[in-house]
Amino acid sequence: MERINRWRAFGGWQEVWRHDSKTTGTPMEFSIFLPEGEGPKPVLWYLSGLTCNWSNVTEKGDYREACARHGIVFVAPDTSPRGEGVADDAEGAYDFGLGAGFYVDATEEPFAKHYKMRQYIEEELPALIAEHFPVDLNRQAITGHSMGGHGALTIGLRNPERFKSVSAFAPISAPTECPWGHKALGGYLGEDRAAWAEYDACKLIEGGARVAALKVDQGGADGFLEEQLKPELLRETCDTAGQVVELEIHDGYDHSYYFISSFMPAHIDWHAKYLKA
Repeated sequence: MERINRWRAFGGWQEVWRHDSKTTGTPMEFSIFLPEGEGPKPVLWYLSGLTCNWSNVTEKGDYREACARHGIVFVAPDTSPRGEGVADDAEGAYDFGLGAGFYVDATEEPFAKHYKMRQYIEEELPALIAEHFPVDLNRQAITGHSMGGHGALTIGLRNPERFKSVSAFAPISAPTECPWGHKALGGYLGEDRAAWAEYDACKLIEGGARVAALKVDQGGADGFLEEQLKPELLRETCDTAGQVVELEIHDGYDHSYYFISSFMPAHIDWHAKYLKA
């Protein structure tokens, strides 16, 4: 563990750390906001979208004031393994390979060696955070944006006993039904679509997965809304299955951090209700 940066903010500390991951076989970085006061404190995980790393939400997410007010630790990991020898898309596309790990454990070569983002987020990183920081892993919540919203939904649905609440900003709600998902899941997992289901929130809900509290916010002017994100499929699936979801479409907002930062404090306030219960 090496701390590579630190800033004072809202009475607490915003830090960035690097460590050698046994899961991915690469160095990995994450940012963590530590509110002032004694721990252990609840933790909110944030999973970023395509092309991003920890820096996007850390610099533009506007979460620190709300986290400081509620005493919530905020952790933002990277979106893929990186470094020498890590496979990338052969044509350098933005939606596959580096920066686009899709929070899956890849089984297809050459990605299977390093692209183990599911295991990294579900197992290695929580254990590392618990070892080095004053967090209470009995009080966890998860959120994310776009590809990271997909990650938050699927990780939350696969681990309902772990998370008090699950939310997402403009998530890829049904990756088995959109081009981004077809490319990523096919490339990382192969063409057997049965293997894709555990990485699709709608499929997981159809299969019986449930979470205690679910919230989704979506920009109505998002250019990816119809082709890639498909929140209507998530709403229909939840309604059919009896999974309660707070899903709101916000007119005029796009896919950017202008949208995310506008609603991030409300998401943290919402998570705080469950993390303090």
